[in-house]
Parts: sequence; C-alpha cells; structure tokens
Amino acid sequence: MSKKRFSLGSFLLNAPYVLWSAIFIVVPLLIVAYYAFTDKNGAFTLANITELANYSDTFFLSIWYSLIATLITLLISYPFAYFVSRSGASTQKVMMMLIMLPMWMNLLIRTYSWMNILERNGLLNSLLGTIGIEPLKMIGTPGAVIFGMVYNYLPYMVIPIYTVLSKIDPSILEAAEDLGSNSLSKLFRIILPMSMPGVISGITMVFVPSVSTFYISQKLGGGKILLIGDVIERQMQMSYNYNLGASLSLVLMILILVCMAVMRRFTSSDSGVIV
Repeated sequence: MSKKRFSLGSFLLNAPYVLWSAIFIVVPLLIVAYYAFTDKNGAFTLANITELANYSDTFFLSIWYSLIATLITLLISYPFAYFVSRSGASTQKVMMMLIMLPMWMNLLIRTYSWMNILERNGLLNSLLGTIGIEPLKMIGTPGAVIFGMVYNYLPYMVIPIYTVLSKIDPSILEAAEDLGSNSLSKLFRIILPMSMPGVISGITMVFVPSVSTFYISQKLGGGKILLIGDVIERQMQMSYNYNLGASLSLVLMILILVCMAVMRRFTSSDSGVIV
C-alpha cells in the first residue's frame, strides 16, 4: 500500500514537469519536424532536406566561426576561472559579479553597443584618430563577428569551469606536492583532468548558441557575413518559407543533441556542473 502511495505521490510531483516538457519541448520539436518534411500544402516531401545541400558552405562557415569563438573563449576563461577559484572568498564574489554583470543586459543591447563602438565613426576609431591612426574597418569582418560571440558567451564558459575548479580539494594538490609534483605536473595530471566536466559543459554552452546565432552576425557582420542562423531568420521572417526554415532548424537541433550527448558522456553526475 505504501509503495502505491509513493508511486502516486511521485507521479503527482513529476506531473507538472512532464506537462511542461511536453508543451514547451516535445510539441515544438514535433512541429518543426512536421514542417521540415512537408511542403506548403502539407504533403510529405524530402525536397526541404535535399535543398540543404545548397547551404553546405553556410553550415561550414557557421561551424568554423563557432569553433574559433569557442576555442578563444576557452583560452580566456580557463586561466581566469583558475585564478578566481584560488582567490579569497571576497575576491571570488567580486570577480563573479563582474562576469555576470553584462548578462543583466539584453544580448541585443550589448551587441548593438559594440556595433557603435567598432563602427567607422565609433568610439574606438575616434580614439585611434586622436593619435594619428587611420580608421580601421572592423564592422563587417569575421573578426568582429567572432569577437561578438566571445564577448556575449564568455560567462557561459567561465561559470562551469569555475564551479568545478572551486570544488577541487586543496589537500589533493598538497598531496601531489608532497609526492614531488611541480606546478606543470599538477596542472596536467590533476587540475586539467578533474576540471574536464566543466570544460566540456562550457564548450557545449558556448558552441551551441554561437552556431545558431543571427543577431550578432547581422549587426557586427554588417550584413556581409551570412551564418546559418541568418538563413533561418530570413526564411521565417522575410520569405515565409517555414518548411525550409524548419529543415534548417532540424539540422541545428540534431547538432545540439549531439553536443548534449557528448557533454553527458564526459560530465560525471557528481561534478556539480549544471547546464
């Protein structure tokens, strides 16, 4: 009897989450899949899928930019997260507050602000002009788009790495020193392996939004750099070709699922990292 009550209680407790997932996750995925494999009349077709071959270069460019942005973000975030994790409690609070502070503003506002800074008559070129340097063309370049990705998604890399590093017991490092390990040995044999769950989580959390972004490439790319997110946005908002847009979105969702599978493969359940 108690087991039945426990099962009923568990079902009632989980019901809101199951309902939420069904309405806001499963149903939208099914709608996207439906549009991806149908035409405008609702008839089944594979034309949308075969047409994706025309966007292979765009897919490659999106993945390439996202990989570069993710690598740069990792190279910046890991040393910073390590430094913060080894600092005092008050310093950790201040540094993490500074990392999170830009996230209080909308991504659109942050990106638009950088567009004003990097444009030809922007703040940065004005400062360069005061020292006699000709204005630099930054908007409309791959560097500007990648910079926008790094800037906007940097906290998503710092936080999971910091979370894992801060949980490493100092006594483990002290034991390694007692056994003759130097700084490099501790880094490559202890710190890096133990922090891999945070690294994998951070890579996933930066790569996934980077590969699907469209506002960053629109504003910082100056309309000259077309990523897969831009193609989807145009198909949905301008061409009203929901079927092709859905097929492109379906490919991105598969990519996201692959990234999540990789993350679950390399992230242990007790690492304390939440995505």
